[in-house]
Formats: sequence, structure tokens, C-alpha cells
Amino acid sequence: MAHAAKKTAQPLSLRLADTDLALIDRAAELRGRSRTDFMREAALRAAEEVIMDRALIRMSGSGFAAFAAALAGPPASIPALVEVMKRKAPWER
Repeated sequence: MAHAAKKTAQPLSLRLADTDLALIDRAAELRGRSRTDFMREAALRAAEEVIMDRALIRMSGSGFAAFAAALAGPPASIPALVEVMKRKAPWER
């Protein structure tokens, strides 16, 4: 007897105004993605952002002291970044 294939994806239905749908379709086309892929990526990105905003970061007292000292101290020079900042922007050439 054959077993039914396990469903790995669930359908999601949305009611959108024509103008919203047109905007989404235009953005998806500019990215070279299907509407479904574009909306899935956008929804996942928004969900991750909300979850990360609520994430609790724990550290020891000494770890926090080191973190605070790093923030309060002078910035470290990054030679590669200094070189990039010295270059003229393409529109300034």
C-alpha cells in the first residue's frame, strides 16, 4: 500500500488591494522573483526582525563591563576602511 506524501508547505491566503498587489508584483519583478518567493522572503525577514527585537541578551557582570568599556573607549582605526573613505565616490570623478 502506498503512503501519502507528507505535506511540507501550508497555503496562506491574503486579501490585498489591487494597488498593494501591483506594488508587490513590481518589487518582485525588480528582484527577479516570483510573487510567492518575494512575499515569503519579506514575511520571514519581518518575523525575524520582530523576534530579534524581543530577544534577551544575557552576559556576566565582567562581560558587560568589558562591553561597556569597548563602547566608551576610543574607536579603533581600520586601515582598509580608512583607504575606502579616502577614495572619491564614482559620481565625484
